[in-house]
Amino acid sequence: MPAASTLPYKIAQSVLVVIYTAAGQVLLLQRTQGDGQGGVFWQSVTGSKDHLDEPWHAVAVREVLEETGIDALAVGCHLHDWGLENVYPIYPQWLYRYAPGTCMNTERVLGLEVPSYAQVTLNPREHTAFAWHAWREAADRCYAPSNAEAILHLPVFVPTLA
Repeated sequence: MPAASTLPYKIAQSVLVVIYTAAGQVLLLQRTQGDGQGGVFWQSVTGSKDHLDEPWHAVAVREVLEETGIDALAVGCHLHDWGLENVYPIYPQWLYRYAPGTCMNTERVLGLEVPSYAQVTLNPREHTAFAWHAWREAADRCYAPSNAEAILHLPVFVPTLA
């Protein structure tokens, strides 16, 4: 790994995009790095802003395409900003990616409804597997508590699941 001083720092503002179908199936991705402790790390799409004034919607569209191959702007897809934000400590194993002294991240939560026939093409640098789960089961499988909590909010945005 190159020295941290030669790497550009990540911005501590990111999106969490819960991808789901109208029937309540939620897409989870398995990270290539695992949980940093030898375990499996399942999550929704996440990603940081490329610049401070990048709109949340644009970050979500970019990250979903990069990580899953799904075009969030395609016919049949509906991207919604859920108006939720999480502020949490950055996991110690990822602190080197951020400017010195940065220890908290602000995460904006968005939902992306996709058709049941949506095809997933993983970015192999980031993820090794994907799976669709019923929304409650998906929440149970998430590594990050903020991801699980976001998925548990799904019935608020998809009333037929309540």
